[in-house]
Amino acid sequence: MSHTLTAAAAGFGTGLSLIVAIGAQNAFVLRQGIRRDAVLAVVGICALSDAVLIAAGVGGVGALVVAWPGVLTAVGWVGGLFLLCYGALAARRVFRPAGALAAEGESTGSLRRAVLTCLALTWLNPHVYLDTVFLLGSVAADRGPLRWTFGLGAALASVCWFVALGFGARLLGRFLTRPAAWRVLDGLVAATMVALGVTLLVGA
Repeated sequence: MSHTLTAAAAGFGTGLSLIVAIGAQNAFVLRQGIRRDAVLAVVGICALSDAVLIAAGVGGVGALVVAWPGVLTAVGWVGGLFLLCYGALAARRVFRPAGALAAEGESTGSLRRAVLTCLALTWLNPHVYLDTVFLLGSVAADRGPLRWTFGLGAALASVCWFVALGFGARLLGRFLTRPAAWRVLDGLVAATMVALGVTLLVGA
């Protein structure tokens, strides 16, 4: 039971660390939340899309490792190095912040437009495949039989983040539009990514 909870908690922390980075998708969800425009649809699309991508990563990379056990070493090294690079970039943003998450802009004006915009920002972003599919898949593969529990934790982190960002936008907006807030978040992300990267490299 303790191993299951540990895997789920690790997945939650890893997923949250990857999701909270400043980006167009988060800015869009925050803006929709502040304007109270198609919030449920937007939050649902983001969370469901992440769940699908996480499942693809956990299942795809996991299946590869099961078929060729020797691949786990290569996956561990590549995934670990990627995580260290991500951690370094997040640490760099702590000292050189890119700015706050901007929530300004015109309303989408219709549910259809909001949905299409959300789908485009989610599925046409190449980084989402590296982050959600490969990186999470790599870390999950290191969990062996508990990789799906890890993936479930990551999916839960996605749900919590987007629900908080969309429905709590009126409260979070004031906090997340401050550059200092993102410096704190980036510091936490950097620490998490470096710790996970080292763990993968040591276990490879």
